[in-house]
Amino acid sequence: MEKDLLELKQKTNDPNIWENLEAKTLFQNIKIVEKKIADFHRIKQSLSDLKEFYAFAVDENDQQTIIQLVEDSNQLLKDSTEVRYLNLMNGEADQNNAFVEIHAGAGGTESQDWAEMLQRMYVRWAESKTYRVSLLQESRGEEAGIKSSTIKISGDFTYGWLKRESGIHRLVRISPFDSNKRRHTSFASIWVYPEIDEKIEIDINETDLRIDTYRASGAGGQHVNKTDSAVRITHIPTKVVVQCQNDRSQHKNKSNAMAMLKSRLYELELQKRKEEENKIHSEKKDIGWGHQIRSYVLHPYKLIKDLRTNHESSNVNDILNGDIDKFLEKSLTLK
Repeated sequence: MEKDLLELKQKTNDPNIWENLEAKTLFQNIKIVEKKIADFHRIKQSLSDLKEFYAFAVDENDQQTIIQLVEDSNQLLKDSTEVRYLNLMNGEADQNNAFVEIHAGAGGTESQDWAEMLQRMYVRWAESKTYRVSLLQESRGEEAGIKSSTIKISGDFTYGWLKRESGIHRLVRISPFDSNKRRHTSFASIWVYPEIDEKIEIDINETDLRIDTYRASGAGGQHVNKTDSAVRITHIPTKVVVQCQNDRSQHKNKSNAMAMLKSRLYELELQKRKEEENKIHSEKKDIGWGHQIRSYVLHPYKLIKDLRTNHESSNVNDILNGDIDKFLEKSLTLK
């Protein structure tokens, strides 16, 4: 890795470096590699210190020091595990911010409520990491929940952490909307794609776009009912549709929608590359109602199970409140 760092730093000797669009990315990569090297040396030194202190504590029969060293060892294990997962995020866009798009499945209010529960789960997860969350688009259900929404989560390696969340999420519970208290199964789809940066060029032909403006709905006061500030962009060749309504300015909404469109097209290109490299790649199939990645059962028992990694937990309340790290970590080990 030191060799990689040296090669990156040699590129910064170019006197015309700031004329290159990739200059910012180059310095970001240098920072990432430097951190990985520093993490390795820090963990290696800490492990050496623990061994040395442990040998001394055993010789002196110092039980109090041994107890403290056990706590320090557990913390070092936790630290090294986190570094290991960060090192697994070596994709081209893994370090970027992420868009999380949520769509309720068939089933009306039931599925719309489930979609909002998932939105809340990802927002709570992001808040626990002190990441920034922006609501870009939201279509509310008639009675409860949401039909669809798009949120942007900004923070280091956000896309790397969340990229395997794309797919169908299934909920089984006693419906709070059913007076007969019957058990219902609901579905919602999640699609995560990265915010692209200067190093990734996406060419879009203006003639391939259909741009519609409309009046925003939902929260926002009187303004949302008086101006056509919301923007919907359709990329005709791929039929990709993005929309943004979070800002009062139509211009800003259009700019955000274009950024989302470029990111969606980039994600489609990534999927295309993966399919070419791997003819059978279950993680990158088009999202369909049969492609379930996780099951959330709240009745007759409590269990959340990832159908790809087989990781499961009965601690459903904490998970639905954003404690999804174990599921994200396990998904990073998928090939």
